[in-house]
Amino acid sequence: MAAAGAETDIEFSLGGWGPSFEFAFNAENFSDKVLRVQVVASGDVDGARHPVEEVLHVKTMYVNSAILAARSPFFLKLFSNGMKESDQTHRTLTIADSDENALMELLSFIYSGKLTTTEPTFLLDILMAADKFQVISCMRHCYQLLTSLPLTTESALLYLDHPCSMSMAAEVQLLKGAAQEFLANKYKDYNMFEQEVMNISLSGIEAILSSSDLHVDFEDQLYYLLLKWARERYPELEERRKILSSHLLPLVRFSHMTYGALQNMLICTDNDIDHEQVTKLITGVLMCKAYPAHRPGALAACETSCLLYAERAYKRKHLKLVSFDQPCPQVIAYMDLKREECSQLSPSQYILSLPFHVAGQGFVFMARCSMDQSGLGRFGLFLYIDPKLKRSTCVSVKYEFAARKRPYGQFVSMVNSSYTFTDRFSVGHGDLFSVPWLTFMADDSLFIDGVLRLRVDLTVVGQTEPQT
Repeated sequence: MAAAGAETDIEFSLGGWGPSFEFAFNAENFSDKVLRVQVVASGDVDGARHPVEEVLHVKTMYVNSAILAARSPFFLKLFSNGMKESDQTHRTLTIADSDENALMELLSFIYSGKLTTTEPTFLLDILMAADKFQVISCMRHCYQLLTSLPLTTESALLYLDHPCSMSMAAEVQLLKGAAQEFLANKYKDYNMFEQEVMNISLSGIEAILSSSDLHVDFEDQLYYLLLKWARERYPELEERRKILSSHLLPLVRFSHMTYGALQNMLICTDNDIDHEQVTKLITGVLMCKAYPAHRPGALAACETSCLLYAERAYKRKHLKLVSFDQPCPQVIAYMDLKREECSQLSPSQYILSLPFHVAGQGFVFMARCSMDQSGLGRFGLFLYIDPKLKRSTCVSVKYEFAARKRPYGQFVSMVNSSYTFTDRFSVGHGDLFSVPWLTFMADDSLFIDGVLRLRVDLTVVGQTEPQT
């Protein structure tokens, strides 16, 4: 009967219409037991011994055993025949000084069904106390209050670092999920993330880096920022090496790092990097890129195995490249733009590709919204040569811009031309599809499954070396 009563557990409504025994809290006339709360220094509670000199103080409270037992299986057991002290008037609880305020608030809640705080840190302390003393109604009330509060960076990090018990696993995981989403949204701009990263805990870093909506030029920046963060937050080598290996490196999207960064990682001799792990990760990436169709199912396995291959919202777009040396240096580059990315180009924004090289020259593609003479936006695609790498007086190229189109899903040539780079460093077309911007954005024959797929075929046909 007693166990059944504990299972049903009288619930208090948030409106306060349920039974309340607030008048009986710590009132001698309505109590049948005395609860001695022995407060010790934090860290002593879980030990086997509690020396007298380490007891900080003792609080004595009048309690009603029926009220406490009805709300908590812990107190039901304490006041039943299942314990040696069940025939005594006094009961003793030993708690850490850090838990004292939370226990007092919990005992008050058992009588009144109300909490006197909405401060997130204190609510989490009460939640842990309610979990420990098995007061399910208080645990649910704390969870409801926490989820109703506006999230801040501080509270989100607090929730992520909160230990999760089995009895409240689902609710706490929902709370942590909301905290992860909040941090991922707040710090999706790399510039803000870079400025505040040193104030963010490991759990917060993991939440932010798990997001594919992080806006960053390219993955290299995140990798080097994580190294800087780990080296400042974990000065001890072995601990830092463990954190990097087990928590941070698995969050890096190695398949979207530049050639230079991957090369530097392979020859790096820093002791805090697990070089065997890094080499294995990079090798897996390169195998998937080099042999995507080597055997049935290989490409699908590469794409779905882990976050290493998921693309973020990069400001510098990755290209898929096919290169030839003969008869002329040639590269065929593929660039995919999501409809959402294109919509952000209007009225005057642009997206750059990562640089690539042909015949020793460096090139970059740029997609942008270009304004015509009437003020209407048009989709433009341009080819830039890197002046820093331009080693010739004149560089002559042939180029073709193409886009995949329905109904057949094949690439259709939009521009086929030639150009010689001399003093100017760019060539392209400001109206690639010959339609206004809104018509372009609504064209489902171009956005196949929401993605605009572009192809650029570039051949270097001649170079004039500078005279010495």
